[in-house]
Amino acid sequence: MAPLSHPSIQDGWFREISSQWPGQAMTLKVTKILHVEKSRYQDVLVFESETYGNVLVLDGVIQCTERDEFSYQEMIAHLPLASHPNPRKVLVIGGGDGGVVREVLKHKSVEEVVLCDIDEAVIRVSKTYLPHMSALLESPKVTVFVGDGFQFLADNEAAYDVIITDSSDPVGPAESLFQKPYFQLLYDALLPGGHISTQGECLWLHLPLISQLRDMTAEIFPVTQYAYTTIPTYPSGQIGFMVCSKDPSRNLSEPLRQVPETRYYNENIHRCAFILPEFARIILAKGKDIRPLFGRAATALKASEEGKKSRKILLMGSGFVARPCAEYIIRDPTNELTIACRTLSSAIALADGLPNATAISLDVNSTEALDAQVAAHDLVISLIPYTYHAAVIKSAIKGKTHVVTTSYVSPAMRELDEEAKRAGIVVMNEIGLDPGIDHLYAVKTISEVHEKGGKIKQFLSYCGGLPAPECSGNPLGYKFSWSSRGVLLALLNSASYLSEGKQVDITGSDLMGHAKPYFISPAYAFVAYPNRNSVPFREFYDIPEAETIVRGTLRYQGFPEFIKALVDLGWLDATEKEWLTEDLTWAEVTQRAIGANDASERTLVAHIKAVCKFPNESESTRIISGFRWIGLFSSEKVKPRGKNLLDTLCAQLETLMKYEPGERDLVMLQHKFVVEWQDGTQQILTSTLEKYGSPCGHSAMAVTVGVPCGIATQLVLDGVINTPGVLAPYTKEICGPIRALLESEGLGLVERVL
Repeated sequence: MAPLSHPSIQDGWFREISSQWPGQAMTLKVTKILHVEKSRYQDVLVFESETYGNVLVLDGVIQCTERDEFSYQEMIAHLPLASHPNPRKVLVIGGGDGGVVREVLKHKSVEEVVLCDIDEAVIRVSKTYLPHMSALLESPKVTVFVGDGFQFLADNEAAYDVIITDSSDPVGPAESLFQKPYFQLLYDALLPGGHISTQGECLWLHLPLISQLRDMTAEIFPVTQYAYTTIPTYPSGQIGFMVCSKDPSRNLSEPLRQVPETRYYNENIHRCAFILPEFARIILAKGKDIRPLFGRAATALKASEEGKKSRKILLMGSGFVARPCAEYIIRDPTNELTIACRTLSSAIALADGLPNATAISLDVNSTEALDAQVAAHDLVISLIPYTYHAAVIKSAIKGKTHVVTTSYVSPAMRELDEEAKRAGIVVMNEIGLDPGIDHLYAVKTISEVHEKGGKIKQFLSYCGGLPAPECSGNPLGYKFSWSSRGVLLALLNSASYLSEGKQVDITGSDLMGHAKPYFISPAYAFVAYPNRNSVPFREFYDIPEAETIVRGTLRYQGFPEFIKALVDLGWLDATEKEWLTEDLTWAEVTQRAIGANDASERTLVAHIKAVCKFPNESESTRIISGFRWIGLFSSEKVKPRGKNLLDTLCAQLETLMKYEPGERDLVMLQHKFVVEWQDGTQQILTSTLEKYGSPCGHSAMAVTVGVPCGIATQLVLDGVINTPGVLAPYTKEICGPIRALLESEGLGLVERVL
């Protein structure tokens, strides 16, 4: 049995990362993962921590730990109960771990407790791993009801003296528990003089929400107050409660009786819980925010005081690289970002949580709509497919709007150079990873060598976006982080490069046959093959003296041979096949694709060996086993896509080779310069970027493409990059400022002399 794992646990540490507390995270050292489950409603994790005992986590957020749970359970229960003159019937909504019920039963007046939790998994798992909390769920006074709290309240009007809502944070299903209809149901379910207590979030993080809750509950209850407790494993070490009463004469902050056997709660703590720190008291009482301004807020205030003009940026596209780019741009509070996608929902999802960002629907095929939106902005970032860039630039020329793309300058884009100059706009391109970061460090080293009188005799540059080694366990050693079709078609591109002064041209069908092992580090088994046309870079990089120039792609060993076999068998054929229908099995499709006599696996394998001519039996076994893993010999019915073999294969690979939650990618980029100095000596210089993605955050590819694009955008807006025309980062004047900011983001290359 494989050991348990969970995406929120990396390198032996649990990390609580959530949009509810951006920029911070609680971490706990994990001794052992005890339970992982996807219930009907949420992700359930239990682990044993080194210092906090067993920990229950729902949807990545800590619910309770053995060490500190009592402070929360005691306060959410005893604040409403101890201030009620005679609580007999109590309802607990949520709290399936049993901790609140345990505290409720410490009040001798309580005759009946009902626990209503929608997720039976929480109750079941807590009985196993948190028995000290859940044991009293077996009490004869307790009834456990698994179901919807909303419906339960609607069915039980005027039934309870105290209702306690032990909810999670206001995202997803729990969001409704922080809205007015829910509090009205609570009011209606109370007996006269009844009290409620609900989880009320953190003063340090959620004051606007707390203020809304206080105002909203005040419209329903005659008495409503916020109280709080301290608890180290909750965000910022503090959490609060909205405590309300139906009796206008009730003093919620005054306990009417002592509560036995508590660890945190006592009478004085009860009273003190309602005394708020001054910053919270002022904002709740007077609506005035006296908290310190810093970071983006302070910058925004300064910009407002100085009358700094806002800049409007249109970001087109919602691909995986767009979010890091958008996050960089909105750091400047004077930037107003509009995110445009063909589907509005995609734009809304990308804009979620970004200040100064709005989402719109925009179809780039509508010239009128495109012209209008581009003209309404100061700069447009085009992260849509490169085939549309020329249309975007044409709209930008009409609207006199700057443009930034991460794509290579195509002939269609280059043709617009003079028009862009006449319009006075900057069209900045090739500023992602490759192309992008690679240019910045090629130009840097080449310039430094030339300034010292040296010559670049050889320039080798290879880049790869790969799954991290621990996530690469499929027959191709690869996973898709962008279009599978784009990845596979790129493998059919022809390539040209310079070798010892001579141009070498490779057809797309032969490209994989030119892949060779390439050493960067003993930790990796890379192969490399040329990418596109490297020859013009002798001019672009101003290295006429270079005899060898190769820009290429890195993959793990075994990948090229596998792809070559697919090419040889016709699986990368994008032409339409009338015979490709849903009534065929995968084996039958393979038979027709390769021209075998029948669809039996024996016949297919024999034919594949004859076509591919594998160098040895080991390689034959490896690749044919990979074909079996893909399903090419399967009796399952095929689901054709696009009526062609390429797209049908893509659909299958997208399912098999996607990044799973908790997996990470790797970006590896290395330049190698063979330098000849004036005295005739030679040196090899390298510039290397090795970047891993975050299992719970952005991929390495997203960061290394999106952040340089964001930096270039800001520099164009600030007038640092200001030369009109269609540009690429091939000069010191452009590369220097971008590289300086890139290094401040921790994305610089490591330079060495071998």
